[in-house]
Formats: sequence, structure tokens, C-alpha cells
Amino acid sequence: MVAYLLILLGVVSRYLVAGHLPLLNFTAVTGSLIYFGAKRSWREMLAPLAVFMLSDYCLTTYTYHYAFHWQSYGITWTWYVAVMALGFILLRKETTLTRGVAATLLGPTGFFLASNYAVWAGSGMYPPTFAGLGACYVAGLPFYRNDLAATAIVLGVALGVPALLRLMNPAQAQEALAGK
Repeated sequence: MVAYLLILLGVVSRYLVAGHLPLLNFTAVTGSLIYFGAKRSWREMLAPLAVFMLSDYCLTTYTYHYAFHWQSYGITWTWYVAVMALGFILLRKETTLTRGVAATLLGPTGFFLASNYAVWAGSGMYPPTFAGLGACYVAGLPFYRNDLAATAIVLGVALGVPALLRLMNPAQAQEALAGK
């Protein structure tokens, strides 16, 4: 249930940022997708993918009033799947602090690297030089910083609160380990 609530939080946070709180990508998207991947099956990953794809369409056409071109979202939609796979691979069987930190760093970093490269290579906003690529990455740093912070908060709460509760009740943790 928590995984689905976090997906809802991810979508709602996008609309808050787009419409009322322009905080340069401070949303729950990355954290919610990583958590969903860690806690749900592969088949269930189609639902959040469809929800975020629909929200991309709605944000583009109704909030920003741009024409929607599905080709423009290839990197983003691939990243949605990749970040859920990241959660599945890193956190599915064992959730440790090290794995949680790795997921927190890899999710936003992967998107930062891929999306800024795509902007540099395909938008014409930056010259096709190494300096242009560098300028594109520098321009993306505030978005990356906020995505990293938002992911750390979402995963810190979603993964950390249950871990703290288990630490506070060692008997329950022992029962869970024993399979009772």
C-alpha cells in the first residue's frame, strides 16, 4: 500500500511544482519509483509507468500548453523503468543503509547524466562542443541537487521509518527473521 501512496505523492508533487511551487524539480518521483521497484513485482510496475506517462501528457498539454510529442519523452520513460529496476535490484532482497544510499545517489545521477546529455545533443540549446556539453550539465545542477535531496527525503522516510521501528522492537524483528 505504501508503494502506491508514494506513487500518488510523486504525481501530486509534480503538479505542485509545475503549478504553484516552482522548486526546480523538488518532487517525490525518483524516490517513489525506487521504492515501488523495491516493494512490488515486475508486473505491478506497469501501473506507475502508465500513471507517470499519463501525467507527462497532462502536464505538457494542460499545464504547460505545449503540443505533446511522445518522442520527446523517450529518455524520461526509459528512466522510469530503469529507476524501478534499480530499486528492484538494489533493495528487493536486502535493504541496508549502504544499498539505500546507493539507490538515492544512482537514481537522480542517472537521470541527470542522461537527460542533460539528451538536451545537449538534441535540442540545439547548447553548441555541439565539449564546452556546450559542460554548460548544459552546469545549467542542470540545481535540478539535480533538488532531485537528489527529494529522493533522499522520500527514501529516508520510506525505508528509514520501518527500520527504526524494527530496531525499537527487537522481539518483532527476531520473529520476522525466524519466519513466524
